[in-house]
Amino acid sequence: MSKISSLLKKWTETSLVLRILGGLVIGAVLGLICPQWTGIGILGKVFVSALKAIAPILVALLVASSIAKAKGGLGARFRTVITLYLVSTLCAAVFAVLASFLFPVSIRLQGAEAEGAVPGGLADVFLTLLTNMVMNPIEALASANYIGILFWSIVLGFGLKLVASAQTIQVVSDLADVVSQVVRWVIQFAPFGILGLVFSSVSESGMEIFTDYGKLLLLLVGCMCCTAFIVNPFIAWLHIRRNPYPLYWQCLKESGINAFFTRSSAANIPINMDLCKRLGLDREFYSVSIPLGSTINMNGAAVTITVLSLAVAHTVGIQVSFASALFLSLIATLGACGASGVAGGSLLLVPMACSFFGISNDVAMQAVAVGFIIGVVQDSVETALNSSSDAFFTAVAEFHDRRKKDASA
Repeated sequence: MSKISSLLKKWTETSLVLRILGGLVIGAVLGLICPQWTGIGILGKVFVSALKAIAPILVALLVASSIAKAKGGLGARFRTVITLYLVSTLCAAVFAVLASFLFPVSIRLQGAEAEGAVPGGLADVFLTLLTNMVMNPIEALASANYIGILFWSIVLGFGLKLVASAQTIQVVSDLADVVSQVVRWVIQFAPFGILGLVFSSVSESGMEIFTDYGKLLLLLVGCMCCTAFIVNPFIAWLHIRRNPYPLYWQCLKESGINAFFTRSSAANIPINMDLCKRLGLDREFYSVSIPLGSTINMNGAAVTITVLSLAVAHTVGIQVSFASALFLSLIATLGACGASGVAGGSLLLVPMACSFFGISNDVAMQAVAVGFIIGVVQDSVETALNSSSDAFFTAVAEFHDRRKKDASA
């Protein structure tokens, strides 16, 4: 028994990033040399399923507990982080417009079809948001509808704050701590989960994804990388007035890598929570801002909607004015925020954006199908960008608040 305890201690003391990288390499090698061992992929499915199962409960309890225990003073931080989320998403869309004009890309449209309900316009997006917000709270938990979970958790938190006793609030806080501990146990299995996820991707897709639709994929990934390494750090520097790259690198390393392979912002919420804790951030703040970011901080989604829509326009020969393209970036920003609760949301909102140029739904849906083809890379990079910037901008908002307080002291 002591030997097992010693091994477990060494396992947990080893850097999680190193363990994940080890799982990544092993999964890639196994995927290339023995793709027929499909059972290995189960590790990835189990890991992602476990995180997705526990994350809604964690968010609900943490948000309700944080609101109930909040003593004030967080309002400025929330305003800052929401501004950061929305401005960065808009800047990502504008950058994608500039890149699409500098490097126009055309794609083959051959009548492919894609599955999923496509919003017809912004009105549909807002209707979906409102409907999800007031969904039955039990159903919201069961379906991982984070907009509904956030809404009802905030309402419950204010209710607890107004009428509940200190003992009741402490019980909710203790339950949140228990679920947080369960999440930490699940995260310890991340290397095995990453191994399974990488094995599945490599064994099924190999390297072919880089040859078909390569230019489009290069433009998408290039825009997302520029957003990650140029746009977001610059926005952060304007707020904290210091080198943002050490912080951003830590967020990419500890949150982005995991999000890249899980391809799920929801599954990465516990990872971001743990990262914020280790960064020394206020739990009352990040327990709300992180799940909020997973619904409205959608840099990568805005890039996907913008680039694919303009690629379709270039393909069918539509001359898009720069002013119209900039307006498209606003549509992409609003649409990206509304896409967070929809499976494959960024792709399914491409027809809505294409309709702005008078492109038929049939043609636009072919671009959606192309998006699904390259999704093994596009969606991974998109999720890594979205999720890592949730933690990054949460930290930036708190450091900005501390800087203002220090300056006024």
